[in-house]
Amino acid sequence: MSSDAAPSSASPIYKRVLLKLSGEALMGEQQFGVDPAVTTRIAMDIGEIQGLGVETAIVIGGGNIFRGLAASARGMDRATADYMGMLATVINALALQDALEQLNVVTRVVTAIEMRAVAEPFIRRRAIRHLEKGRVVIFAGGTGNPYMTADTAAALRAIEIGAEVLLMTKNGVDGIYTADPRKDPKAKKIDNITHLQVLNRRLEVMDTTALTLCLDNDLPIIVFNLETKDGMRQVVLGKTIGTLVSSEV
Repeated sequence: MSSDAAPSSASPIYKRVLLKLSGEALMGEQQFGVDPAVTTRIAMDIGEIQGLGVETAIVIGGGNIFRGLAASARGMDRATADYMGMLATVINALALQDALEQLNVVTRVVTAIEMRAVAEPFIRRRAIRHLEKGRVVIFAGGTGNPYMTADTAAALRAIEIGAEVLLMTKNGVDGIYTADPRKDPKAKKIDNITHLQVLNRRLEVMDTTALTLCLDNDLPIIVFNLETKDGMRQVVLGKTIGTLVSSEV
């Protein structure tokens, strides 16, 4: 644990959260696949917030292995490409589960597409029960439907399990900016913004279906850099980090 971590008396402000991870987050400096060292570091951060008593669910993408939209653009049938992308998320979920359980964090992988040999099928009440028992739940397989992104799956699952906030991790970006800070040096960071403002300004936070789901169900989103030291811990303890997207500024 970090030597300058918050004192043990600090209490999380959230009881249940859903963390959205991109598949690329598991790659590290690689061009493809899963970097075990990076996966272990992410697992340690997740285990830390779970240890604070925060019921933690995760939705993970599959872009480090297969990206359905890109394959579709090259001529593959979109539905087939999307199903292949869903299978990639299961690979990532199993890698993250292994890293968590090596740290003695009990974890369940739950899939929207049934594959009982490696994971449980998604049953909402069972998933909630796992969370109540202190298990990390990793949702894989997206929504189980083509044409839906992992962002949409994250918003949907967060609403279904009654998460209080959706934590959106970004690689190399510490929140929402007026433009892409990696391309525009004049881009300014936004600390607080509403769902509607994100939609109207077409800011690249998540796809519009996912964002509309969050708006309609009053689900706040915190966007932060996955590489921020103790970032997950700071978020659940209520520290000001990243960008808060909510119904009111």
